[in-house]
Amino acid sequence: MHHDYEYIIHNDGSLEKKDQRLAKELFSIEHARDARKFHRQIPGYRMTPLESLPNLASMLKIGGIYIKDEAQRLTLNSFKVMGGSYAVYRFIKKYLGAEDRDLSFSYLTSDECHERLKDVVFCSATDGNHGRGLAWASMVLGLKCHIYVHKDTSRPRIEAIRQYGASITIVDGNYDDAVRRAAEDAERNGWYVVSDTSWDGYTEIPTWIMQGYTSILLESQEQLAGLGIIRPTHVVVQAGVGALAASVVGFYTALFPENPPVFIVVEPDRAACIYESIMIGDGRPHSVKGDLETIMAGLACGDPSPIAYEVLRDNADIFIRCRDYVAARGMRILSCPLKGDPFVISGESGAVPLGILYSLLSEAEEPELKKALRLDSDSMVFMINTEGNTDPIDFRRIIWDGQDQVPKEYRTKV
Repeated sequence: MHHDYEYIIHNDGSLEKKDQRLAKELFSIEHARDARKFHRQIPGYRMTPLESLPNLASMLKIGGIYIKDEAQRLTLNSFKVMGGSYAVYRFIKKYLGAEDRDLSFSYLTSDECHERLKDVVFCSATDGNHGRGLAWASMVLGLKCHIYVHKDTSRPRIEAIRQYGASITIVDGNYDDAVRRAAEDAERNGWYVVSDTSWDGYTEIPTWIMQGYTSILLESQEQLAGLGIIRPTHVVVQAGVGALAASVVGFYTALFPENPPVFIVVEPDRAACIYESIMIGDGRPHSVKGDLETIMAGLACGDPSPIAYEVLRDNADIFIRCRDYVAARGMRILSCPLKGDPFVISGESGAVPLGILYSLLSEAEEPELKKALRLDSDSMVFMINTEGNTDPIDFRRIIWDGQDQVPKEYRTKV
């Protein structure tokens, strides 16, 4: 790598190169409002903060940095529950033949509903956050849940899932092996897979999960509007299988089709399946093999979700893969902010958008990249802190011990 990241300028902001049809179909404002209507019924639901970092923005010579802090979502420390819970809701509506009407949360948790659903068992693979969200949703609704994790999943993440009553299977392999094992066991046992990644013949539930995430974005838009900001000019979003990234890119494409933000998608360099697929350039998703080793556990995915990839391929502008220390620096910036900026607890996967923004603004020298980024004093940059401190041991190693240090040549010069 010439920098601590590599990039592909894909669409360069040109509407002529974009195909917005799928984004508009899947991520219309009506879908977002339906998801929000459901989420608002959940006991304890409240809007998560949209944090502004004006002093960092000023230091980096841009207009604003706005971070939606999903670490504070429903005491679950992650955004994932928004997708999993909405998908479970949509599944139940279809299972009960009630797709044409709303079901209240009180009905979903009633004895009558439980009696009709008693044979339903959910399962999924996870790196931690999605499994915890699905286990919580299953527990709240009184349903059984089986979660599959890979062998390198940390003990704190496993225990966080187990506390919600799910049974856990540890698979000898990586995240993608866990996905395959969950699907095989579901087929054998008659369970229902609630996965945020799609595959041939399995797109409906992943679509519902992505639509569930748009509640977060509807909240964000209300919060930005309250600050007098009509839309972000730039969106930096992290990608694993691509579900969240597609949701964010799809939502803003559908909302501002004539003038969408500049979309920057970032992945770990050792698990950059979206980046690799774009680089191959045949229009199809491609897998990355190997152990996918990265501190960004939530993004350690080798197989892109085909439906998410299609949205990103057709609408995102710049794809980036970066080193782990970029995410670690993002965590440290958020945990030790400039005076007057808020303190934000962010895990590795949550902090990489800020980490890469800092790298881009402190290192970007190529005229072509600078031109494509279009970052200046009027830029309003939006990103999501997708998780809090989900692995306390690694968190302390990074923040306290300085694990994943930035090499000397990339250290702060401003």
